[in-house]
Amino acid sequence: MALKVNPDERANGQAAPATTNVTIDAQREAREARIHQLLRDDDELLGKAYDSRLMRRLGGYLTPYKPRVIVAIILMTASTLFGVAGPAIIGFAIDDGIRAGSADVLRLWTIVFLVTSIGEWLTNRARVHIMAYVGTRIVADVRSELFRHLHRLTLNFYSNYSVGRLMSRLIGDVGVLLDFMTWSITGLFRSVFNLVGIVIAMLLLNWQLALVAFAVMPLMVWLTNYWRQRVRQAYRATRQRLSLINGFLNESISGIRVTKSFTRETRNFQYFDDLNRSFFDANVEATRLAALFFPGVDFIGSLATALVIGVGGWLVLGDALTAGTLVAIVLYVERFFDPIRELAQRYNTFQATMAASERIFELLDLQPDLVDAPDAQPLPRVSGDVVFDDVSFAYREGDRSVLHNMNLHARPGERIALVGETGAGKSTIIRLLARFYDITGGSLRIDGHDIRAVTSDSLRQQLGIVLQDTFLFTGTVADNIRYGRLDASDAEVRAAARAVGADDFIRRLPDGYEAEVGENGSNLSVGQRQLVSFARALLADPRILILDEATSSVDTATERIIQSALDTLMKGRTSFVIAHRLSTIIGADQIVVLDHGRIVEQGTHEELLARRGRYYNLYTMQFRKTV
Repeated sequence: MALKVNPDERANGQAAPATTNVTIDAQREAREARIHQLLRDDDELLGKAYDSRLMRRLGGYLTPYKPRVIVAIILMTASTLFGVAGPAIIGFAIDDGIRAGSADVLRLWTIVFLVTSIGEWLTNRARVHIMAYVGTRIVADVRSELFRHLHRLTLNFYSNYSVGRLMSRLIGDVGVLLDFMTWSITGLFRSVFNLVGIVIAMLLLNWQLALVAFAVMPLMVWLTNYWRQRVRQAYRATRQRLSLINGFLNESISGIRVTKSFTRETRNFQYFDDLNRSFFDANVEATRLAALFFPGVDFIGSLATALVIGVGGWLVLGDALTAGTLVAIVLYVERFFDPIRELAQRYNTFQATMAASERIFELLDLQPDLVDAPDAQPLPRVSGDVVFDDVSFAYREGDRSVLHNMNLHARPGERIALVGETGAGKSTIIRLLARFYDITGGSLRIDGHDIRAVTSDSLRQQLGIVLQDTFLFTGTVADNIRYGRLDASDAEVRAAARAVGADDFIRRLPDGYEAEVGENGSNLSVGQRQLVSFARALLADPRILILDEATSSVDTATERIIQSALDTLMKGRTSFVIAHRLSTIIGADQIVVLDHGRIVEQGTHEELLARRGRYYNLYTMQFRKTV
């Protein structure tokens, strides 16, 4: 919504206050409505604090490291015993050493206390080291499994699943698992072990005084339930809003050139401020609950200590209890609430882990919608005879067909040009040829082999594909040219670059072929990136070449260089060329004119011009624009 300003007042630099205020309020309401809509659309699961099904599946990743986990459990048990023994030892030192006036006994218990303290430190250190290793390895296993699985999924999946969500799974959700596997699992068991050990020790020392300390537990249970019921939603709200902030930051940084071009900085600042304020409000609520719960636990702990001191002191005065036992139980009471605090702090981690695990396993359970047939055979070296026999295709079952009963025969070495308006079906044809999608009717054969009866890898190894949007990987120029043929020598890399006219500009780079291209070739111009992609395709030595508007992003001078290289590249190869500039496909053996998924004209350049039909209109219209 544009900001309305009175034209007369704009001249002297004063905006109309009433209109401006109304418009700003409307803009803010629109932005807040957008934030709420994003929150409703957000796929962040609320998650259970504990889900046995997910825990069993996560536990499966522990199996290879079971011996280490068993050692860690033994060390944790020993650490708990050492820790729980501490207050009792202090009590014995007071009663048997100080009160009895025996320096030897006091010295003995002091040494025992030091030994248990050292034992607790050593076993804790070893346990943390083992579980940090196990947790990190498990998370690495999950991340590798996810990465491999994503490469098995088809393009249809990526057309319906955003990159941002995938990165959230690979980084954010897997990161949650790292915290859980490394610290939370052992932290949970350690807290439970300590809690049980402290309760047993207190009951053994003096069960009456232990029951006095436990008298505050109903209050503790009420506070914990109150906090748990509310903090679940509060922490979820903070995670959702932080996810929106991260997504907006990523989008803003990626599109900074567009933002500056359209002077959208102020609008973006306002929108980010609204997101940031929304996150602040959610975080304040979570902080308020934390400020209620944890000081509340401390107060209940102090109340329990006061009750124990009061009742225990009265028993000591009546000689019904020794001072050492009272001190030991007071120390146990102080330690009793530490595991409760830790379990509460881990509650959000448990909940986030269940939600993250569900999202990860949901992704891992997705099956590719295009797989090789069980009896699929490798495609032998082909000559490049391609036949589309009555081919029809729709991207989804029940949707309108994109191609209708298409028949096309490309003989070995022929150049087939695909022309037509946007949406005519040109890109769909090459996607079917590479078997990124399966046809829904008819057959598609290469050298007589139905491509559904051969393995996808053997098919694509004989295809060379150069897309309109060239993608280069982080690394050197040579690495990118060698991407489709890793065993190529440096001489072969340079020969491929020379053949497509890329050698000159590569040699002028500071490090030549070892120059870093940057993320997606950010250090190269559009034309240079396209030349590198041509060299990459040539080096792979494909039998069938697919060019998807490969020269549309380059200037006329660069196009001449590329066109000359293309003649070399396409020589002896069956080539399918999607052409934006019709002047580049005049020499094609067949020009196929498409309209709404149907072939409406087919022939050579001269034949189609002579018909004065659809191709003639497209060519003459484009020619007039360039004159």
